[in-house]
Amino acid sequence: MSLKSIAAKIFAKRVAKKTEKWVNHPLETQDAVFKDLIKTASNTLFGKEHHFEQIKTHADFVKNVPIRDYEELKGYVEKVVAGNADILWPGKPIYFAKTSGTTSGAKYIPITKVSIKHQVEASRNAILNYINETGNVDFVDGKMIFLQGSPELEDKNGIKLGRLSGISAHYVPSYLQKNRLPSWETNCIEDWETKVDAIVDETINEDMTVIAGIPSWVQMYFEKLSAKGNKKVGELFKNFRLFIYGGVNYEPYRAKFENLIGRKVDSIELFPASEGFFAYQDSQSEKGMLLLLNSGIFYEFVKADEFFNEDRERLTLKDVEIGVNYVMIISTNAGLWGYNLGDTIQFISLKPFKVVVSGRIKHFISAFGEHVIAKEVEEAMLQAVSATDARINEFTVAPQITPKENELPYHEWLVEFEKHPTDMKKFIETLDTSLQKQNSYYFDLIDGKILQTLKICPIRSGGFQEYMKSIGKLGGQNKVQRLSNDRKVADNLSRFAEE
Repeated sequence: MSLKSIAAKIFAKRVAKKTEKWVNHPLETQDAVFKDLIKTASNTLFGKEHHFEQIKTHADFVKNVPIRDYEELKGYVEKVVAGNADILWPGKPIYFAKTSGTTSGAKYIPITKVSIKHQVEASRNAILNYINETGNVDFVDGKMIFLQGSPELEDKNGIKLGRLSGISAHYVPSYLQKNRLPSWETNCIEDWETKVDAIVDETINEDMTVIAGIPSWVQMYFEKLSAKGNKKVGELFKNFRLFIYGGVNYEPYRAKFENLIGRKVDSIELFPASEGFFAYQDSQSEKGMLLLLNSGIFYEFVKADEFFNEDRERLTLKDVEIGVNYVMIISTNAGLWGYNLGDTIQFISLKPFKVVVSGRIKHFISAFGEHVIAKEVEEAMLQAVSATDARINEFTVAPQITPKENELPYHEWLVEFEKHPTDMKKFIETLDTSLQKQNSYYFDLIDGKILQTLKICPIRSGGFQEYMKSIGKLGGQNKVQRLSNDRKVADNLSRFAEE
């Protein structure tokens, strides 16, 4: 065992003990975070306008600080972007994470010196937790790759601006720099397809042990590797042991990945965003991610089915329940207050507090009152793949409200198969039955003959990548929308249907 491996094990044990302290005192930890955030920001413009000096309890906070999304907080952010200090957080942020906005173009998410520290620590601790749990540590001596955006940053009124993954590239610790791939020059390539080709060239003969990124784009990398090397990824990288991912549910991709790799590898799921790092998978034997309660983020939760009600209730950790779909609201040490992240989560454990991401509050299907969410369609797809010999590359779901004459409406699943199921009828039946079991509203609509059984629209090989390229969202942190309540994505994707 190398000195680096020995040091990693010792450090992992130390971090595990530190984590255990706040895990065992979750409510006290969150209360301390809440009080520190309010006290620190009391003299900012936001703090003064929302009377932070009067806030002593969560009830006070709810009274003074409404829930806002980015558009509603934008007026404050624009003051920060213009170069003003002490607006949302003391001083100025050190970065803006640039993300794609839905209604007003680019969003500029402030990142402060203290918030980036917590982000970096969380990603590091996820790996250290894995080492402490499993004892697997040899991978630290091999090469590691993080498929990410360009690390080149722009200047915005004296503040660095870039994608979160590009900003994070500047915080790879010195002891990992020699292990890290791709090269800086390759990482700076903007065109995603050109970049992936260059990464393949740089890594194909290396001893890759850790690979990280959004599954859909890592899949593209694996496919190009296999084509160039004419071998399974696991044969090219004999010591590849750990896949780290975030952004989307890995389970629908797992069978395809194991086929590309040629064997199983351990994986760690992360829940990061430009707004903060919220959770990571802390167990290889249990589902869910440990919610990070000691990272400068105060959490609130609103039941998703009540979110658009005027009398919606804002809950704290002490009030949450297992299995309920919640919209997660955050207040952070980057100056986001009562901020609607847009993600929905469900708790699968309260001791400790562990979550799964269930979707986006704006991404659902309820064209007929069914309110189907991402977690449900992903679970249905997992069941269908497990029950048949199918393998899938990607999929999305949309309602078909105006079908052909004399047909009932239905849900259309646009699926890119890596291998079509031998028995398509069984595949469809498994999908539909699983969705009915998970969602009683959908069951009632099928049972009452309001909807007919779902239909599959097979998308040609590479069709999803072509679609993402056509809308300027190929690679990086971009993700395929898993489901939608209209036909915009589906109608565009249908151009890439199999003939």
